[in-house]
Amino acid sequence: MAKVAFLGLGVMGFPMAGHLAAKGHQVTVYNRTPAKATAWVAKHGGASAATPHAAAQGAEFVLSCVGNDDDLRSVCTGPDGAFAGMAAGTMFIDHTTVSAEVTRDLAALAARQGKGFVDAPLSGGQAGAENGVLSIMCGGSHADYARAEPVMQTYARICKRLGDSGSGQLAKMMNQICIAGLVQGLSEALAFGEKAGLDGAAVVEVISQGAAGSWQMVNRHKTMLADKFDHGFAVDWMRKDLGICLATANQIGASLPVTALVDQFYKDVQRMGGNRNDTSSLIRRLR
Repeated sequence: MAKVAFLGLGVMGFPMAGHLAAKGHQVTVYNRTPAKATAWVAKHGGASAATPHAAAQGAEFVLSCVGNDDDLRSVCTGPDGAFAGMAAGTMFIDHTTVSAEVTRDLAALAARQGKGFVDAPLSGGQAGAENGVLSIMCGGSHADYARAEPVMQTYARICKRLGDSGSGQLAKMMNQICIAGLVQGLSEALAFGEKAGLDGAAVVEVISQGAAGSWQMVNRHKTMLADKFDHGFAVDWMRKDLGICLATANQIGASLPVTALVDQFYKDVQRMGGNRNDTSSLIRRLR
Protein backbone atom coordinates (compact mmCIF):
# COMPACT_ATOMS: atom_id res chain seq x y z
CA MET A 1 0.00 0.00 0.00
CA ALA A 2 1.19 3.50 -0.83
CA LYS A 3 1.58 6.74 1.05
CA VAL A 4 -0.88 9.11 -0.60
CA ALA A 5 -1.78 12.80 -0.34
CA PHE A 6 -5.23 13.94 -1.44
CA LEU A 7 -5.86 17.64 -2.08
CA GLY A 8 -9.45 18.84 -2.21
CA LEU A 9 -12.34 17.27 -0.28
CA GLY A 10 -15.44 18.42 -2.13
CA VAL A 11 -18.36 16.19 -3.07
CA MET A 12 -16.04 14.12 -5.28
CA GLY A 13 -12.74 14.24 -3.42
CA PHE A 14 -14.11 13.38 0.02
CA PRO A 15 -15.43 9.92 -0.95
CA MET A 16 -12.55 9.23 -3.36
CA ALA A 17 -10.00 9.79 -0.61
CA GLY A 18 -12.16 7.57 1.57
CA HIS A 19 -11.90 4.69 -0.93
CA LEU A 20 -8.11 5.02 -0.87
CA ALA A 21 -8.08 4.81 2.93
CA ALA A 22 -10.47 1.83 2.89
CA LYS A 23 -8.08 -0.02 0.59
CA GLY A 24 -5.29 0.41 3.11
CA HIS A 25 -3.38 3.33 1.65
CA GLN A 26 -1.83 5.75 4.13
CA VAL A 27 -3.72 8.95 3.30
CA THR A 28 -2.99 12.54 4.29
CA VAL A 29 -5.59 15.06 3.20
CA TYR A 30 -5.60 18.79 2.60
CA ASN A 31 -8.58 21.07 2.06
CA ARG A 32 -8.74 24.83 1.75
CA THR A 33 -11.46 24.78 4.44
CA PRO A 34 -9.77 22.88 7.29
CA ALA A 35 -13.07 21.74 8.81
CA LYS A 36 -13.64 19.35 5.90
CA ALA A 37 -10.22 17.80 6.43
CA THR A 38 -10.98 17.40 10.13
CA ALA A 39 -14.29 15.73 9.29
CA TRP A 40 -12.60 13.40 6.80
CA VAL A 41 -10.01 12.27 9.34
CA ALA A 42 -12.74 11.70 11.92
CA LYS A 43 -14.55 9.42 9.47
CA HIS A 44 -11.69 7.65 7.71
CA GLY A 45 -8.60 7.99 9.90
CA GLY A 46 -5.32 9.04 8.33
CA ALA A 47 -4.05 12.56 8.82
CA SER A 48 -4.59 16.11 7.62
CA ALA A 49 -2.08 18.80 6.71
CA ALA A 50 -2.22 22.58 6.77
CA THR A 51 -0.80 23.09 3.26
CA PRO A 52 -0.46 21.10 0.03
CA HIS A 53 3.32 21.20 0.59
CA ALA A 54 2.98 19.52 3.98
CA ALA A 55 0.49 16.94 2.69
CA ALA A 56 2.78 15.98 -0.20
CA GLN A 57 5.94 15.47 1.84
CA GLY A 58 6.93 11.82 1.79
CA ALA A 59 4.02 10.80 -0.43
CA GLU A 60 4.46 8.43 -3.35
CA PHE A 61 1.28 9.72 -5.02
CA VAL A 62 -0.33 13.14 -4.75
CA LEU A 63 -3.90 13.46 -6.02
CA SER A 64 -5.97 16.60 -6.50
CA CYS A 65 -9.64 17.35 -7.10
CA VAL A 66 -10.15 21.09 -6.78
CA GLY A 67 -12.19 23.76 -8.56
CA ASN A 68 -10.60 25.41 -11.57
CA ASP A 69 -7.35 26.41 -13.29
CA ASP A 70 -6.39 28.93 -10.62
CA ASP A 71 -7.16 26.50 -7.79
CA LEU A 72 -5.02 23.83 -9.42
CA ARG A 73 -2.08 26.17 -9.93
CA SER A 74 -2.42 27.26 -6.32
CA VAL A 75 -2.23 23.76 -4.86
CA CYS A 76 0.63 22.76 -7.17
CA THR A 77 3.00 25.72 -7.26
CA GLY A 78 4.62 28.22 -4.91
CA PRO A 79 6.32 27.59 -1.57
CA ASP A 80 3.17 26.07 -0.05
CA GLY A 81 2.33 24.07 -3.17
CA ALA A 82 2.46 20.31 -3.53
CA PHE A 83 5.30 20.34 -6.07
CA ALA A 84 7.60 21.94 -3.50
CA GLY A 85 6.92 19.08 -1.10
CA MET A 86 7.17 16.24 -3.61
CA ALA A 87 10.40 14.32 -4.02
CA ALA A 88 11.68 13.42 -7.47
CA GLY A 89 9.84 10.36 -8.74
CA THR A 90 6.57 11.21 -7.02
CA MET A 91 3.43 10.92 -9.15
CA PHE A 92 0.86 13.72 -9.34
CA ILE A 93 -2.64 12.73 -10.47
CA ASP A 94 -5.06 15.56 -11.17
CA HIS A 95 -8.79 14.81 -11.16
CA THR A 96 -9.88 18.44 -11.57
CA THR A 97 -11.69 19.52 -14.74
CA VAL A 98 -9.47 22.30 -16.06
CA SER A 99 -8.12 23.59 -19.36
CA ALA A 100 -5.70 21.48 -21.37
CA GLU A 101 -3.40 24.50 -21.30
CA VAL A 102 -2.90 24.57 -17.53
CA THR A 103 -2.54 20.78 -17.55
CA ARG A 104 0.26 20.90 -20.10
CA ASP A 105 2.00 23.72 -18.24
CA LEU A 106 1.96 21.83 -14.95
CA ALA A 107 2.92 18.53 -16.57
CA ALA A 108 5.94 20.20 -18.16
CA LEU A 109 6.93 21.77 -14.83
CA ALA A 110 6.59 18.40 -13.10
CA ALA A 111 8.74 16.74 -15.77
CA ARG A 112 11.49 19.34 -15.32
CA GLN A 113 11.49 18.49 -11.62
CA GLY A 114 11.64 14.76 -12.24
CA LYS A 115 8.04 14.12 -11.17
CA GLY A 116 5.22 12.34 -12.94
CA PHE A 117 1.93 13.95 -13.94
CA VAL A 118 -1.33 12.48 -15.22
CA ASP A 119 -4.44 14.53 -15.99
CA ALA A 120 -7.43 12.40 -15.07
CA PRO A 121 -10.78 14.22 -15.07
CA LEU A 122 -13.83 12.31 -13.97
CA SER A 123 -17.35 11.44 -15.06
CA GLY A 124 -19.99 9.81 -12.89
CA GLY A 125 -20.85 12.54 -10.44
CA GLN A 126 -21.14 12.38 -6.68
CA ALA A 127 -22.87 9.00 -6.79
CA GLY A 128 -20.05 7.57 -8.90
CA ALA A 129 -17.47 8.88 -6.45
CA GLU A 130 -19.33 7.50 -3.44
CA ASN A 131 -19.83 4.09 -5.05
CA GLY A 132 -16.32 3.90 -6.54
CA VAL A 133 -17.54 3.56 -10.14
CA LEU A 134 -16.17 6.65 -11.86
CA SER A 135 -15.13 6.89 -15.50
CA ILE A 136 -11.65 8.41 -15.68
CA MET A 137 -10.20 9.97 -18.85
CA CYS A 138 -6.42 10.24 -18.70
CA GLY A 139 -3.57 12.03 -20.40
CA GLY A 140 0.15 11.58 -19.84
CA SER A 141 3.05 9.40 -20.83
CA HIS A 142 2.63 5.64 -21.01
CA ALA A 143 5.02 5.22 -18.08
CA ASP A 144 3.26 7.76 -15.86
CA TYR A 145 -0.14 6.29 -16.62
CA ALA A 146 1.04 2.77 -15.87
CA ARG A 147 2.16 3.90 -12.42
CA ALA A 148 -0.98 5.90 -11.71
CA GLU A 149 -3.62 3.46 -12.95
CA PRO A 150 -3.60 1.01 -9.99
CA VAL A 151 -4.26 3.88 -7.58
CA MET A 152 -7.12 5.26 -9.68
CA GLN A 153 -8.69 1.82 -10.06
CA THR A 154 -9.60 2.11 -6.39
CA TYR A 155 -12.61 4.23 -7.32
CA ALA A 156 -13.00 3.64 -11.08
CA ARG A 157 -15.40 1.66 -13.22
CA ILE A 158 -13.17 2.39 -16.21
CA CYS A 159 -9.84 4.18 -16.43
CA LYS A 160 -8.16 4.73 -19.80
CA ARG A 161 -5.18 6.64 -21.21
CA LEU A 162 -6.28 8.65 -24.24
CA GLY A 163 -3.04 10.33 -25.24
CA ASP A 164 -0.33 12.68 -24.00
CA SER A 165 -0.78 15.42 -21.38
CA GLY A 166 -4.03 17.32 -21.85
CA SER A 167 -5.80 14.45 -23.61
CA GLY A 168 -7.81 13.60 -20.51
CA GLN A 169 -9.05 17.17 -20.29
CA LEU A 170 -9.98 17.24 -23.99
CA ALA A 171 -11.93 14.00 -23.51
CA LYS A 172 -13.74 15.52 -20.52
CA MET A 173 -14.73 18.44 -22.74
CA MET A 174 -16.32 15.95 -25.14
CA ASN A 175 -18.15 14.43 -22.16
CA GLN A 176 -19.57 17.79 -21.10
CA ILE A 177 -20.54 18.69 -24.66
CA CYS A 178 -22.56 15.46 -24.84
CA ILE A 179 -24.22 16.05 -21.48
CA ALA A 180 -25.25 19.61 -22.34
CA GLY A 181 -27.18 18.48 -25.40
CA LEU A 182 -28.67 15.44 -23.68
CA VAL A 183 -29.99 17.38 -20.69
CA GLN A 184 -31.54 20.07 -22.88
CA GLY A 185 -33.24 17.43 -25.02
CA LEU A 186 -34.54 15.58 -21.96
CA SER A 187 -35.77 18.85 -20.44
CA GLU A 188 -37.67 19.73 -23.60
CA ALA A 189 -39.22 16.25 -23.81
CA LEU A 190 -40.39 16.21 -20.19
CA ALA A 191 -41.73 19.76 -20.38
CA PHE A 192 -43.53 18.86 -23.63
CA GLY A 193 -45.08 15.83 -21.95
CA GLU A 194 -46.31 17.94 -19.05
CA LYS A 195 -48.00 20.39 -21.45
CA ALA A 196 -49.52 17.47 -23.35
CA GLY A 197 -50.96 15.97 -20.17
CA LEU A 198 -48.95 12.75 -20.26
CA ASP A 199 -47.53 10.81 -17.29
CA GLY A 200 -43.83 11.59 -17.71
CA ALA A 201 -42.62 8.68 -15.59
CA ALA A 202 -44.73 6.22 -17.55
CA VAL A 203 -43.47 7.57 -20.86
CA VAL A 204 -39.85 7.41 -19.70
CA GLU A 205 -40.36 3.79 -18.64
CA VAL A 206 -41.07 3.02 -22.29
CA ILE A 207 -38.76 5.33 -24.23
CA SER A 208 -35.75 4.76 -21.96
CA GLN A 209 -35.69 1.19 -23.29
CA GLY A 210 -35.34 2.42 -26.87
CA ALA A 211 -33.09 4.67 -28.89
CA ALA A 212 -33.84 7.74 -26.73
CA GLY A 213 -32.48 6.13 -23.57
CA SER A 214 -29.54 7.68 -21.71
CA TRP A 215 -27.95 7.84 -18.28
CA GLN A 216 -29.49 11.28 -17.81
CA MET A 217 -32.94 9.98 -18.61
CA VAL A 218 -32.72 7.00 -16.28
CA ASN A 219 -31.09 8.81 -13.37
CA ARG A 220 -32.60 12.30 -13.54
CA HIS A 221 -36.16 12.11 -14.91
CA LYS A 222 -37.79 11.48 -11.52
CA THR A 223 -36.19 14.46 -9.81
CA MET A 224 -36.83 16.65 -12.85
CA LEU A 225 -40.52 15.75 -12.82
CA ALA A 226 -40.61 16.43 -9.07
CA ASP A 227 -38.85 19.80 -9.54
CA LYS A 228 -36.06 18.77 -7.14
CA PHE A 229 -32.51 19.81 -7.93
CA ASP A 230 -30.65 19.93 -4.60
CA HIS A 231 -28.18 17.22 -5.63
CA GLY A 232 -25.69 16.31 -8.32
CA PHE A 233 -23.41 18.50 -10.43
CA ALA A 234 -23.99 22.22 -9.90
CA VAL A 235 -24.92 24.61 -12.70
CA ASP A 236 -22.04 26.91 -11.72
CA TRP A 237 -19.55 24.10 -12.31
CA MET A 238 -21.19 23.12 -15.59
CA ARG A 239 -20.89 26.69 -16.87
CA LYS A 240 -17.22 26.68 -15.87
CA ASP A 241 -16.71 23.47 -17.84
CA LEU A 242 -18.67 24.67 -20.87
CA GLY A 243 -16.63 27.86 -20.86
CA ILE A 244 -13.50 25.72 -21.17
CA CYS A 245 -15.12 23.75 -24.01
CA LEU A 246 -16.09 26.88 -25.92
CA ALA A 247 -12.69 28.55 -25.45
CA THR A 248 -10.91 25.41 -26.63
CA ALA A 249 -13.23 25.07 -29.61
CA ASN A 250 -12.35 28.62 -30.60
CA GLN A 251 -8.63 27.79 -30.37
CA ILE A 252 -8.82 24.64 -32.49
CA GLY A 253 -11.45 25.82 -34.97
CA ALA A 254 -14.25 23.48 -33.86
CA SER A 255 -17.93 24.46 -34.05
CA LEU A 256 -20.13 24.00 -30.96
CA PRO A 257 -23.43 25.76 -31.76
CA VAL A 258 -25.64 23.63 -29.51
CA THR A 259 -23.17 23.79 -26.63
CA ALA A 260 -23.00 27.59 -26.90
CA LEU A 261 -26.80 27.79 -26.84
CA VAL A 262 -27.18 25.48 -23.83
CA ASP A 263 -24.49 27.44 -22.00
CA GLN A 264 -26.75 30.50 -22.32
CA PHE A 265 -29.71 28.47 -21.08
CA TYR A 266 -27.68 27.59 -17.98
CA LYS A 267 -27.02 31.32 -17.60
CA ASP A 268 -30.79 31.76 -17.46
CA VAL A 269 -30.96 29.19 -14.67
CA GLN A 270 -28.30 31.10 -12.76
CA ARG A 271 -30.37 34.28 -13.10
CA MET A 272 -33.28 32.33 -11.61
CA GLY A 273 -31.11 31.59 -8.55
CA GLY A 274 -30.21 28.04 -9.56
CA ASN A 275 -26.44 28.36 -9.31
CA ARG A 276 -26.09 25.33 -7.04
CA ASN A 277 -28.90 23.30 -8.61
CA ASP A 278 -28.11 20.10 -10.46
CA THR A 279 -27.55 20.48 -14.20
CA SER A 280 -30.92 18.82 -14.85
CA SER A 281 -32.53 22.07 -13.62
CA LEU A 282 -32.51 23.25 -17.26
CA ILE A 283 -36.16 22.17 -17.26
CA ARG A 284 -36.96 25.04 -14.87
CA ARG A 285 -36.60 27.66 -17.60
CA LEU A 286 -39.12 25.77 -19.78
CA ARG A 287 -41.75 25.88 -17.06
